[in-house]
Amino acid sequence: MKKITFMGAGSTVFARNVLGDCMCSEVLRDWEFALYDIDGVRLSESAEILGAMNETLGGHGKITTYLGVENRKEALRGAAFVVNAIQVGLYDPCTIIDFEVPKKYGLRQTIGDTLGIGGIMRALRTIPVMADFARDMEEVCPDAWFLNYTNPMAMLSGYMQRYTNVKTIGLCHSVQVCSEGLLKALDMEDKLPGRKELIAGINHMGWLLEIKDKDGNDLYPEIRRRAKEKNAKEQHKDMVRFDYIDKFGYYCTESSEHNAEYNMFYIKSKYPELIGRFQIPLDEYPRRCVDQIKKWAKQRDELRQSHQLQHQRSREYASHIMEAIVTGDPYQIGGNVLNTGGLIENLPQDACVEVPCLVDGMGIHPCRVGRLPVQCAAMNMTNINVQLLTIEAAVTGKKEHIYQAAMLDPHTGSELDIDAIIKMVDDLIETHGSWLPQYH
Repeated sequence: MKKITFMGAGSTVFARNVLGDCMCSEVLRDWEFALYDIDGVRLSESAEILGAMNETLGGHGKITTYLGVENRKEALRGAAFVVNAIQVGLYDPCTIIDFEVPKKYGLRQTIGDTLGIGGIMRALRTIPVMADFARDMEEVCPDAWFLNYTNPMAMLSGYMQRYTNVKTIGLCHSVQVCSEGLLKALDMEDKLPGRKELIAGINHMGWLLEIKDKDGNDLYPEIRRRAKEKNAKEQHKDMVRFDYIDKFGYYCTESSEHNAEYNMFYIKSKYPELIGRFQIPLDEYPRRCVDQIKKWAKQRDELRQSHQLQHQRSREYASHIMEAIVTGDPYQIGGNVLNTGGLIENLPQDACVEVPCLVDGMGIHPCRVGRLPVQCAAMNMTNINVQLLTIEAAVTGKKEHIYQAAMLDPHTGSELDIDAIIKMVDDLIETHGSWLPQYH
């Protein structure tokens, strides 16, 4: 029986979506679905719910569970695909630390999982764990594809692609819904059918470079007009990205609450009125975590009470990638890959970039994009600088690279002076304690 291993299976809702998609696939539904986690309670809950879903969908597959580091290698042994959705340190204590310590220095965040000081700390906690995964995979499933969903996407995927022999693709949710959400927000739904688009850049800041209707007409002139008009007339949740369209010419993939903290423009203690003007939800991620924790118990009980756990295939790429590799039938995705050979010519080759990729029986093949508009490449570079230095810190164990990553982070550097940044980093490392032992 062929095997799909899910790392971090205690993320029950996400595991349900990805593995539920596989159970809906005639190609994958009779595989073994191996669930791995270090939390026995959450692992048991996931196994119960996914087992019920498997039975509802025909009982073709087999659910197995593997608890704890001592069983990790067996969870991976013989896998054809490994899906990664871990969160090292969880909301409590580590996400709380990532938000509360910077506040002492006057630094506020919205999400803190991809860039900024929160993204840096999350990467430093996670890369050592992923290095362990890679060593095990190289031994017990050397031909497996590693499908990474964990943030910070570019840092973690970039590490795996540069420093391990594991075949790694980084996957996000935002590429699939980017243009659809934009057109709906601008009352241009009639342009959705048959549209053509090109998206490239980096994770969470991939640029919608081209968008045309079914007849090949460029939609950007009307998009630019409507976006500027909407930002001038009303407040809404996507004001930052609409401002990108006005100031940089292009829309990007991830939400405004994310992109508000990826630059030096919108969250500024000297200009607090910007928070209201651009509808920026400070401390958004901690609120989401608290809400999700509260909702999970209710969802869990509802799922347990239902004897019929139906699932409709989601828009996640994972199951489609697996199908394409197994069958050889091609499928196109937006994937996070190493910029080898200059897929995007005006970004560094060491960078992890997000580009169109063709998937078939021979694997995943990134497509060359060429050059980004210079202003888009410049925006990407402010993030790539932080990503590369954080990876360098994780690989070398040198604390100075953490300082440098934080100094060059556009939001952190625009709010704090160098001495404050160094003190904040030291404070974060000390407070994280055993989660970052290599820097003590």
